[in-house]
Amino acid sequence: MSISLHHLPREGEMENVHLAVEEDDIYSGYNDYNPTFDSEELENDVGFQQAVRTSHGRRPPMTARFPGTAIGARPLASSFGSRIPMASSMGRPMTGAVQDGAARPMTAVRAAGYTSSLTRGSNFDPLGQSRGPAPPLEAKNEDTPEEKIKILEKKVNDLIEESCMAQSIGALQLALEKAKEAGRKERALVRQREQSGNAEHINLDLTYSVLLNLANQYANNEMYPEALNSYQVIVKNKMFSNAGRLKVNMANIYVKQKNYPKAIKFYRMALDQISNAHKEMRIKIMQNIGVVFVRMGQYSDAITSFEHIMSESPNIKTGFNLILCYYAIGDRERMKKAFQKLISVPLGIDDEDKYIPSNDDASSNMVIEAIKNDKLHQMERDLKVLAEKFIMTSAKLIAPAIETSFATGFDWCVDMVKSSQYVELANDLEINKAITYLRQKDFNQIEAVETLKTFEKKDSRVKSAAATNLSFLYFLEKDYDQADRYADLAMNADRYNPAALINKGNTVFVKQDYEKAAEFYKEALRNDSSCTEALYNLGLTYKRLNRLEEALDCFLKLHAILRNSAQVMYQLANLYELLEDPQQAIEWLMQVISVTPTDPRALAKLGELHDGEGDKSQAFQYYYESFRYFPSNIDVIEWLGAYYIETQFCEKAIQYFERATLIQPTQVKWQLMVASCYRRSGNYQKALETYKDIHRKFPENVECLRFLVRLCTDMGLKEVQEYATKLKKVEKMKEIREQRVKSGREGSARGRREGREGSAGSADSGHSSNSTKGERLSAKMRSLPGSNEPYEASSPKEIDASYVDPLGPQMERPKTGAKRRVEDDDFADEELGDDLLPE
Repeated sequence: MSISLHHLPREGEMENVHLAVEEDDIYSGYNDYNPTFDSEELENDVGFQQAVRTSHGRRPPMTARFPGTAIGARPLASSFGSRIPMASSMGRPMTGAVQDGAARPMTAVRAAGYTSSLTRGSNFDPLGQSRGPAPPLEAKNEDTPEEKIKILEKKVNDLIEESCMAQSIGALQLALEKAKEAGRKERALVRQREQSGNAEHINLDLTYSVLLNLANQYANNEMYPEALNSYQVIVKNKMFSNAGRLKVNMANIYVKQKNYPKAIKFYRMALDQISNAHKEMRIKIMQNIGVVFVRMGQYSDAITSFEHIMSESPNIKTGFNLILCYYAIGDRERMKKAFQKLISVPLGIDDEDKYIPSNDDASSNMVIEAIKNDKLHQMERDLKVLAEKFIMTSAKLIAPAIETSFATGFDWCVDMVKSSQYVELANDLEINKAITYLRQKDFNQIEAVETLKTFEKKDSRVKSAAATNLSFLYFLEKDYDQADRYADLAMNADRYNPAALINKGNTVFVKQDYEKAAEFYKEALRNDSSCTEALYNLGLTYKRLNRLEEALDCFLKLHAILRNSAQVMYQLANLYELLEDPQQAIEWLMQVISVTPTDPRALAKLGELHDGEGDKSQAFQYYYESFRYFPSNIDVIEWLGAYYIETQFCEKAIQYFERATLIQPTQVKWQLMVASCYRRSGNYQKALETYKDIHRKFPENVECLRFLVRLCTDMGLKEVQEYATKLKKVEKMKEIREQRVKSGREGSARGRREGREGSAGSADSGHSSNSTKGERLSAKMRSLPGSNEPYEASSPKEIDASYVDPLGPQMERPKTGAKRRVEDDDFADEELGDDLLPE
């Protein structure tokens, strides 16, 4: 047999290694051995079995000494990993000999599974399984003071981290509790160090972290006295280096408490303790000092701080604040200089051209695409937008103050901007100049219109903005042809401009082409899904098309965006009313009055719905509230008067009909109702005087003469004959007029008669709801009992039959106290842009 070797001797070693000569060569056939190691034949392998049972195959003892061999005193590795030192080459034991009861393997040709630690006759255990498992690791002794201190330190650090994490997710109370617990653990840690005699090894960084976190959490929970005490502990401890910087935090707390003098004091103390090497921090503290001086109204001191910052490290925000301070003290020349400084502040932003990919290099294009919308580029864009906002606001603020007129001042600002790095803002400033005129309701300003018209030949973005505003302007003036023309111009310049599409839809809407208007509004929404004007107008368009479910869907989406919009909630209530769901309509109207509790139209609508549901008392409450906020609504006045007549309180109804008489003095029905209320309440003398007054104003009124005849007859007055004669004369004149009209109609052609009747029908249908109700009331009055009947015959039920629901048909356009989003025809015109006037 042959045995595998796991170590071969180095070159030169074999020259000094002598093998014992035996009759049987145990390595015979080594080169012929199959390397697959057929283990199934090991039991039949005589040589292997003999090697297992005896020391056959081990190295025989050496017969001579060879000093200086490569083996020397080098230890040999056993199969158990131990290394047995060998004696020197002089006098070392023979190779095949047994020393201390252990057999040595042959050097460098040791067979697999043989070790020097095995004694003769031991079992074959090449894997060392007879030794058993390894001993367990020694457990840490946690009772030692050092281990207790380490564990406690870890707990304190974990609590600080948990406190910070809770504060980051908005759990401020939990963050404070964790910070307090960390403070208690840290104090226990200090005591334990002192007891163990390691007081000099106190971890000051940990103490500082605990106190600072506790102070911050107190401040976050608006527990300002406790926060100031915690900061004071840190600041007064001389062992904490650079703790003086925390006086900035203390000053910030005093600002929140509006204790501005003390805030200034602590800001300056912090400034004294920060070296000039920390320039950026010093600049920020000086900015805070300037802002606090502004809040105190000490503009001169604020100007000193802001001017120092602009000379040392100019920035956009400080430049804007400096302009505001100069404006507050009315210094024209310094306003101009500050504006020039503002537009010259370097932003440190790379040119946008670097984000334009080139067609040649594919790898660089990939890099550009990766960085085009990264956080750094977003930060640059935000900074640029902020700078443009400050410059625009400053120009609009100082324009009327630096020159004799607003236009001259604005022109100076435009010239300055044209010569600066913000040259693209010049066009926007000129557009805003025109828009400012419009916001001042100066629609007839020729200069505003001319300014906007000058942009028709500029680049597409500016042209679209100018044309959009011109379209809006002409739409307000009801010049719909010009509005349509400029809406088309704005769309051609920028098809993706939602404002232009809305204005175009509005011009189509007024022409009653609702399907086409809806398409423009939907296209505007596709370009800008957050365009609330387009969504509102689309809902109104669907309502005009009687597609109520789609209109309801639009307004529900809009309500999700504008949660407190009274107009949107009113439209939802109106749609539910049209869908015959009065309870839902009432719910939405309740939300309307929760936002605008003094809206008389919404209150009147609530009264109408409750009246329709049969709840008269609730309807009276809402109608009365509506009358209290707006006592000139004829419909509400009529309902309240009829309600009091129905409930037998005619005296209270008189005040409402008298107010209706003041609002509509030419309508005789209100004066007749006042006289009727006096008559019903038993005050016949006052009723007679009222009827006489009505007769003087309306001498041909038949109802008035009839009641005069009745009253005079019952009261035994001598004027009865006079009024009876007048009544007959008026009735005869009325009959003559009716006969003339009848004969004229009979003599006309049938076609003309039908046309005239159609015209009359159209005119009747065009009457307001008030006229219709007035006719019904007059008809009812004509049916009152004759002079031979008692006055009580005219019962309340008859009066109620003459009453018509005061609000008539459904209302489309709300008149809420909030700012109107819609115009006369219930659709919103596009706004002119962002707020243009400074707050």
